[in-house]
Amino acid sequence: MNVLVVHADWSKHAAKRWMTVIRPASPAGAAPAWRVGGPEPVGDPATLLARLRARAGGGALALGIDCPIGLPRAYAARHARQPDFCAFLRALAEQPDFLDVAATLGEVSPGRPFYPDRGAAGMSRASHAVALGLPDAAALSRACDRATAERPAGAPVFWTLGANQTGKAAISAWRDLLAPALRSSAAPALWPFEGPFLRLLAPGRVAIAETYPAEAMRQLGLRPAGSKRRQADRAAYAPFLGAALARLGATHDAPDAMLAGFGADAAGEDRLDCLLGALCVLSVVLGRRPDTAPADPWITRWEGWVLGQAATPLALAAELG
Repeated sequence: MNVLVVHADWSKHAAKRWMTVIRPASPAGAAPAWRVGGPEPVGDPATLLARLRARAGGGALALGIDCPIGLPRAYAARHARQPDFCAFLRALAEQPDFLDVAATLGEVSPGRPFYPDRGAAGMSRASHAVALGLPDAAALSRACDRATAERPAGAPVFWTLGANQTGKAAISAWRDLLAPALRSSAAPALWPFEGPFLRLLAPGRVAIAETYPAEAMRQLGLRPAGSKRRQADRAAYAPFLGAALARLGATHDAPDAMLAGFGADAAGEDRLDCLLGALCVLSVVLGRRPDTAPADPWITRWEGWVLGQAATPLALAAELG
């Protein structure tokens, strides 16, 4: 299987952007085997896809990115002028203020939805939703952001405050990677908007999907213990990560990094997350996890989905009875 598997743990800070690259390593006619590289810096987003294409050597490139890839349906229904999220990204250059984070609610508008720039008394997601013309705070979230029976909820796309916010990573990835790539002559395919993930993996083609390390951890059968911010707690995952690698027919080039909890510095959590995400992408490539999103046109046109997620968000399950 000639596919280069990559996961990039994204952040607005370049020093916290790390990726894991998994390459096929099986001889002809043998069962698939994979070599997992140690964590490495993502580098310049403007050249990332070109560098990874070169490493893929003409094979397909399966790239997971830990950031929101999609817009909440309530926002898209009221304010989006394009037919789908891919068209929206291509048109971002025509909306120069869209990715500027609003410092106050008075600056929030459908054309400038990211908020807040910093914490202040009295701010809330409910007031943020009202400023965007949405009915309530729940309308800020996509279906895949909502809690499932397996994991807690993720943060809304446009929210940029707090430890678990993803808004600033979305701004960076949309502006510096996805929007320019989709406008290029060698545009990647964006999942799930362009079809099932495995169908997008053609020779020489790049397929990009949203990944979520907290979801990937559950997909791999790991249960959170302690804090990923502590080196000792990260090191405790090493036996479980080793077992997950074995199940996927993969070996790690830098096992000592796992045993050491991926280092004592603040980026250790990001190095762990980029491995978790890469193993999630590999699981989908191997057919161990689903490569499709729910058959909901809002999800497949606007909201997107988390690669490999099979659990239905609890709120949607309640609505469906």
